[in-house]
Amino acid sequence: MSLFRIRETGSTFMTEVLAGITTFVTMSYIIFVNPSILSQTGMDFNALVVVTCLAAALGTFLMAVFANYPIALAPGMGLNAFFAFSVVLNMKINGAPVTWQMALAAVFIEGAIFAVLTLTSIREAVMNSIPKSLKIGISAGIGLFITFIGLQGAGIVVDNSATLLGLGSIRNNVPMMMSMAGLIIMSVLTALNVKGALLIGIVIITAAAAGLGLVQVPEKFVSEPPSIMPLVGKFDFSLIKTSEFWIIVFTFFFVDFFDTLGTLVGVCNRSGLLDKNGNLPRAKGALLADALATMAGAAMGTSTVTSYVESSSGVAQGGRTGLTAIVTALLFVAAIFFTPLVGMVPGYATAPALIIVGIYMMMALRDVNYDDWTELIPSLLGFFMMPLAYSIAVGIEFAIVSYVAIKILTGKFKDVSFLMVLLSALFIAKEFLA
Repeated sequence: MSLFRIRETGSTFMTEVLAGITTFVTMSYIIFVNPSILSQTGMDFNALVVVTCLAAALGTFLMAVFANYPIALAPGMGLNAFFAFSVVLNMKINGAPVTWQMALAAVFIEGAIFAVLTLTSIREAVMNSIPKSLKIGISAGIGLFITFIGLQGAGIVVDNSATLLGLGSIRNNVPMMMSMAGLIIMSVLTALNVKGALLIGIVIITAAAAGLGLVQVPEKFVSEPPSIMPLVGKFDFSLIKTSEFWIIVFTFFFVDFFDTLGTLVGVCNRSGLLDKNGNLPRAKGALLADALATMAGAAMGTSTVTSYVESSSGVAQGGRTGLTAIVTALLFVAAIFFTPLVGMVPGYATAPALIIVGIYMMMALRDVNYDDWTELIPSLLGFFMMPLAYSIAVGIEFAIVSYVAIKILTGKFKDVSFLMVLLSALFIAKEFLA
């Protein structure tokens, strides 16, 4: 285990294993959600289940080997929806619809561009150019975003036509009450410093749901995985000469870039993995893992693979090294054969874990400089905009643009790097030209 330098981080073998299991359980929903979204384009659902697991396992393994970080990867939520609903089902180029094979080609090219930028250190330079205060805001913003997702998943927060959001109905709402019970159980175990508190809570609620007949216990826990050949290598580059195709590539690129950036900074900030200057050591390895996973995922037949904010659940359980990621990757491989068992875990069992993880990440706000408004306002804008816009990338946009504008207008030119100005200009241009 010297490869992962577990002792140097203050962790232990069992802590890393528990953290890897927790991360997997928290994000295992992607095994079913990703196929349900992408299959609406005509892609084979059963093959997508296997491809989702394989892409997640490969990307997470690469993260462990290249960067030694406890961060898992999988086909990204939001990016898969853009792939299916915006590109394939609604977009036409030269009067003809965009097929899923064409969209996979765009994802592959986007991943290749990522890899090139990473090898030339451009991507790493962008990450390290972001000021520490914004990294704190990004980390806490992701926490608020995760908490919001968890509250929605628990049915505690629901849509409301009058006020946009409202409290879900408690009466006769057993899943919501189960989520609240899970939240209490996990909170108590966390307060008592019980290792694997989140995982224990998820198992308890899942077992209780099975006992109450709320989830169906499968007759067989093991099944033979279906073939992935209907999806492997099904690229169509016929649109590569059209400007519309490159707009698709740029959109995939932009969202993946800044979602990954935000996730890496956020998760690593809360786990103490950033250096004293607030930069991410071994950033090139982490970013290269993300880029290669996207290319491999597209070759296998899925949308963009990216770093997952749910990795924070494993970090909250003490995960600090790539061993956590290795455990998560192995579980994704195992899930190919145990999909009925994985499917037993209901969303209201994992929702409380997301809420607690989000709260954990929001603790980063205690490190913000509340006496400097030029640092505080941009940081908090990024914090609030992530959940309100339902996008990590949008939160980063608001944080960076407001930081540059406020610093320049208050005469603090030395605090603003050229890359920050360039990023601001690109963000503004994107919004006006979109």
